[in-house]
Amino acid sequence: MKHLISFILTVLILTGSLVVDPAAMDGPAPPKAASGASASISVPAAKAKPKAPAGVAKTRPGAKLDGPSAMTVLNTLPVKGKAPATGYDRNKKFGNGWKDFNRNKCDERQDTLKRDLSKVKYKDARKCQLASGILADSYTGTTIKWKVNSGSVDIDHVVALKNVWISGGQKLSQDQRLAVANDPLNLMASQASANRSKGDANAAEWLPTHKPFRCQYVATQVSVKKKYALSVTAAEKAAMKRVLNSCPKQKAAKVAPIKVVAAKAPAPAPKNTAAPTGKQPTSVAKPKQVSPGAYCAKADRGAKGVGKKNGKSYTCKTSSSDTRLRWR
Repeated sequence: MKHLISFILTVLILTGSLVVDPAAMDGPAPPKAASGASASISVPAAKAKPKAPAGVAKTRPGAKLDGPSAMTVLNTLPVKGKAPATGYDRNKKFGNGWKDFNRNKCDERQDTLKRDLSKVKYKDARKCQLASGILADSYTGTTIKWKVNSGSVDIDHVVALKNVWISGGQKLSQDQRLAVANDPLNLMASQASANRSKGDANAAEWLPTHKPFRCQYVATQVSVKKKYALSVTAAEKAAMKRVLNSCPKQKAAKVAPIKVVAAKAPAPAPKNTAAPTGKQPTSVAKPKQVSPGAYCAKADRGAKGVGKKNGKSYTCKTSSSDTRLRWR
């Protein structure tokens, strides 16, 4: 049957009784373009590729800087020389250990690690004590996989506490000094070795090796100094300007400058205004009460004593028949 149908079709085609459109064999022809319009070919849209799963975004260490221009704030800071570091004692003047600045029952070291690290894991159910995390270190531009007690990450005081002391901190009250030592604005997680290489240096003496971070670093220092009524040296201001000139849109933090309330000095002792009355009598020590006949120490040899019961006078000495010291 199949061969018969094929034979009949061939005969019909050869005799012209059947005309076959080859395009029809491949499916319906595309519609013709309208008269006067250029023909266009419709290309089916490519299927959208599935998006790759988003990676964990890097956490940017440091406090939020969304206030006025950092350069503008810098120009409001007083310029002075460094005050002597006389009397500086980190623990006595700025507190020993981390405090709970924001009263969330976690100290500021833990709060700073929580803010500045990503992929954090905790030691406690309260999510206060961190066990590990990843720091995208702004100071060096490196990534640090931190674990508790590893010593690889420090919490840096962006304005070093000794620099606070010599740039106006001596005039702050004890509470205000505790505040600047624990204020999240002045804290940043950093590579330990970078923090220690900085020491108590200002911006004229030390800047992070990771240059893209310098604008944020200097703007944070400017913000801290503005908030706590601290000064900059001429060299320090010049160094800060050089950095901020490279990022004119860099902002400082929104801060409310504190009112300096210096600790009250102890009241002076009242002066004795009474007229002198001549030589003051010297106090006379009361004689030692002793037991007659009792032994006495070599240190008391020749000393006088008074009998406890009879009130008579006795001397610590030996006798012609007894070389031992007694009250006689």
